[in-house]
Amino acid sequence: MTRSIFELFTRAGAEWVMVLLVALSVLSLAVILERAVFFARQGRAKVPELLALLKAGRLDEARSRLGARPGFEAEVARAALAAADGGPAAVSEAVACAIAEVRPGFERGLSFLGTLGNNAPFLGLFGTVVGIIRAFSDLSIGGVKGAGATAVMSGISEALVATAVGIFVAIPAVVAFNGFNRWLRTLTTRAEAVGHALASYLERDEVRAGGPNPRPARGESEVHPRAPRRPTDPTETKGAA
Repeated sequence: MTRSIFELFTRAGAEWVMVLLVALSVLSLAVILERAVFFARQGRAKVPELLALLKAGRLDEARSRLGARPGFEAEVARAALAAADGGPAAVSEAVACAIAEVRPGFERGLSFLGTLGNNAPFLGLFGTVVGIIRAFSDLSIGGVKGAGATAVMSGISEALVATAVGIFVAIPAVVAFNGFNRWLRTLTTRAEAVGHALASYLERDEVRAGGPNPRPARGESEVHPRAPRRPTDPTETKGAA
């Protein structure tokens, strides 16, 4: 069993590890570019003055500003405004539910970058070990004196390239993973601030008494005070008689 594994490693060498690392590097670059474009579009979807409108209670204007605008903040804001009639507790629940629904779309591909960043150096190290095994195997069959040592040194130098490539692949993946996660935390914090702004407005005493959009009670806007009756002139009464 050990002999068969040894022969497998000595025949394969570190070349297949290098090919795998290059393929993973290309895939990692594609994911990084796709995520960068996606996050950039969502960053431009920020609604200006939304927090100020919600704090001031101008909910209708906030709805018109949102419209059908895409983005993390806009999706959460629409859910919060839709739940405004239910009070601060309903708004908080709607915001948490909206974030849970929107967040997975932003996390797509990040687990791949994190996994690659953590394991690419180990994959390169594995290639180095396999390359060293093959180099010592070449040493054992070296015929001319000094030729075996030359083969070993050449094999070791080639095997160490696998470790370097593994580190080279891991660095961009780790940087992108940390950057996108920080970007996502910023978007999440901004979306949560929308819910807090609306909830703080709904917590006001006058709003709690009259609702988020106070309206006159039924009948108050329809009933108008009657004009006072003009006093009757006695002379007119006599003339009529």
